[in-house]
Amino acid sequence: MTDKQSLQGQSALVTGGAGGIGAACAARLVADGAAVTLMGRRQDKLEAARAAILASHPDAEVALCVGDAQVEADVKRAAQQAFEVRQRLDIVVPTVGGGGFMPLMMQSLDGLMQELQINIGTAFLAIRHCAPLMEKGGAIVCISSTTAAMPFPWLSAYCAGKAGLEGLIKSAADELASAGIRINAVRPGLTRSEATGPMFASEDTLAAFDEQIPLRRTGEGEDIAEGVRYLAGPESSWVTGQCYNIDGGQGLRRHPDMTEALAAAFGEDALAAITAGKPFPA
Repeated sequence: MTDKQSLQGQSALVTGGAGGIGAACAARLVADGAAVTLMGRRQDKLEAARAAILASHPDAEVALCVGDAQVEADVKRAAQQAFEVRQRLDIVVPTVGGGGFMPLMMQSLDGLMQELQINIGTAFLAIRHCAPLMEKGGAIVCISSTTAAMPFPWLSAYCAGKAGLEGLIKSAADELASAGIRINAVRPGLTRSEATGPMFASEDTLAAFDEQIPLRRTGEGEDIAEGVRYLAGPESSWVTGQCYNIDGGQGLRRHPDMTEALAAAFGEDALAAITAGKPFPA
């Protein structure tokens, strides 16, 4: 059982702080005494996330910073704001990421690079501009995905983005260890959020995932937040450069085959050609 004030006096920055996983991580950190700065692109969503956190933790210190995690100047400003809350920065949780289903043979270079940017670039900016402010050392916990280590058909760009993120994490953990900064990641399986809402709305999709999850349920933001809290806190003081699955055991099996579901989006003829290994004209 952890000390409920084990993060007392510390300051944290959560990018994507209005999202399901980001807000859940922030709530978990404030529960143990950290002050949290939420960064996101929309003021109204940030305010809603803060209100939800304060409803459960009325004494929490939650600051807001409107900005885009893909814009370097915004990230630098958010890092400085989080530092100024308590004149220190101890915990950084870059949660911004994403991707979309697209057969490899229909993917464009621009599409690939956009997904690398949102999954790797946002974490890089957070590490690059927060680390110099972590004068007492600290922890950076990124959000990877089971797709980093387990292929998911039709998500090649997202898989590449998360695999690249984990390469960055390992290199950064090695380089920054001498500064007392630990860098790790969690790998969520299918977890409820605004981005995954359409998948949760489909009973067929949930059934396909259920077959591959030994614990027989999909994830909630709180499931991911518990792993982030461990990696952010003193309990993991001898852990760095690691990426942990939080997926109900799905990593023991495979990702579901989404071909039938995607046929409705791309057309039977297109997917038939792609599945057969034949290029399909754009």
